[in-house]
Amino acid sequence: MSQPGAPAGGSFPARPGPPPNAAYPARPGPPAGGAARPGPPARPGPPVGARPGPLPDLDDDAARHPAVDAAVQAMANAATLAPADQIAQYEAAYETLRETLATIDQT
Repeated sequence: MSQPGAPAGGSFPARPGPPPNAAYPARPGPPAGGAARPGPPARPGPPVGARPGPLPDLDDDAARHPAVDAAVQAMANAATLAPADQIAQYEAAYETLRETLATIDQT
């Protein structure tokens, strides 16, 4: 079944181009001053000076595990990173905790 108005043989004539010596307005360029395109507002970063400090010493060294302490500290430090970098830090801390807890359960 053919489309109405389609020429026989299946080819279409070329579309006409602009008329010669035609003056078309130029496309607008980027805004002056190097401003970026409008879009969603940027996410705010962590407050200045809000870096977490070292973990408090709870005087219960017998119940602590160095790998768990390191993973918890890595998660605390990840709060100051960009969201994409936080994911990698949280995944690494999760793996460390999972492996450490699995070895503790086996003993």
